[in-house]
Amino acid sequence: MKTIIVGGGIGGLITALYLTKRGEQVAIIEKEEMLGGRLAFIQKDGFTIDKGPTIVLLPEMIRSILEEVGVDPNSLEMVRIDPLYSLTYSDGTTFMKWSNKEKQLAEINRVFPGEEQSFLSYLDTMNKRFTLGKSVFLDRQFIKKRDFFSFPSLVALMKLKAYQSVEKQTAQFFKDQRLQEAFSLQTLYIGGAPSTSPALYSLVSFSEHYHGIWYVKGGYGSLIPILEKELKMRGVEIYLNTTINRIEEKDNRVSAVHSEDQCFEADRFVMNGEIPLVKAMLPEKQPKRPAYISSSSCLLLYFGLNKTYEEANVHQFYMSEDFKKNMKEIFADKRLPSNPSLYAFHPSKIDDTLAPSGKAVLYVLIPVPSGSEIDWKDVDAFIDSCIETLESWHFPNLREHMEWMEVRTPQDAEEDGLFQGGSFGLAPVLKQSGVFRPQIKPFGRDNLYAVGASVHPGGGIPIVMQGAKLLSDYLANETEPAIRKEKSV
Repeated sequence: MKTIIVGGGIGGLITALYLTKRGEQVAIIEKEEMLGGRLAFIQKDGFTIDKGPTIVLLPEMIRSILEEVGVDPNSLEMVRIDPLYSLTYSDGTTFMKWSNKEKQLAEINRVFPGEEQSFLSYLDTMNKRFTLGKSVFLDRQFIKKRDFFSFPSLVALMKLKAYQSVEKQTAQFFKDQRLQEAFSLQTLYIGGAPSTSPALYSLVSFSEHYHGIWYVKGGYGSLIPILEKELKMRGVEIYLNTTINRIEEKDNRVSAVHSEDQCFEADRFVMNGEIPLVKAMLPEKQPKRPAYISSSSCLLLYFGLNKTYEEANVHQFYMSEDFKKNMKEIFADKRLPSNPSLYAFHPSKIDDTLAPSGKAVLYVLIPVPSGSEIDWKDVDAFIDSCIETLESWHFPNLREHMEWMEVRTPQDAEEDGLFQGGSFGLAPVLKQSGVFRPQIKPFGRDNLYAVGASVHPGGGIPIVMQGAKLLSDYLANETEPAIRKEKSV
């Protein structure tokens, strides 16, 4: 049995490791010059900084899956970060998020007195919901829709109050609007608005407190060389700088995929890419579904600095003066935020391997719309205003300490193959979550599968890894009867 995986992102790599551990033959085809997809580095003048994901959640899920695929989980050095991050509001108030419960209670008492019991109630309720949500949704695939609409699943949906939005559910715990925002902004990690993301995604915020936020020594992208080394040891063929532009099929089966000058044949094909873009390469054979909704995008600023800002945290957020308006501008109006929220990542505070001696890196993310409504060639003034905010915040005189800055826009992301430039796959809205999200066999072909952020269970590195596990389990169950039949013959 030979499998070709088109796309060398984390979903494709973990799938390849699962399959090769079972003794299957695998080839990976990647259009870029290196593996990793969103999990990559910006490297310049001796500086190294993560290009995409920076917040490491669910460490035990990551370690468990690495162990399952035969990679030593200790080869990835992870450091727990506490405090988790700071939030600075437009009135100058700073609120620190902690995974340490006692420290978090003390901080709530300092900034939001009277909300301490609300936080304890939140932790207790969400702990129960996390256990239930993981078993009912994260650990299952829903190729058979009846698996989702079974009585136990519907009961679980009611217990999780999944019919609510994250914003509405959070408001049931906390009275202060600013505290509600502090426990609902995490939908932005997967490209959704708190007002439109189902309450199931409230578990992301809870996970920060229960499982912690972690940092991978050397940067999150350090995971990729570890996986690549193991894949090569197992004899996986890896084709880089190779773009697949045509899918050949016969009798509802894919027989080959084609680049401009190569043909790749296999028994099975896994697409680790954007579902709408893959479907565009296939002759339409299934009923047309409503248009896909892309996640939000990011304007990303990368800096090489000649100093470390010791007063800053590893992670910090600057909250818009009107967060609801900020979300409306991004998700509904599709325009540049008039007063944007910012996220800054300053890993040099705890990792001196990322820059030359005495220097540092800084990563800044501004949530912005995906799609084509904004001309990204004309945003210099917007970037300047964001830098002014950074300088008035935790990074005074930033311009004076910049050795270089690189900018990555949603247009760059779209040119790199992200659907409509969305940074997190399909948006986590209700009609694209759970059973309504593309499953591991979304193309209507017998031997064509999918893995990645746009496939159930969704985006985020550990969740995409979990999606690869679900795909591997399904393929194992699908392959086993065929092997038994072949042996009997």
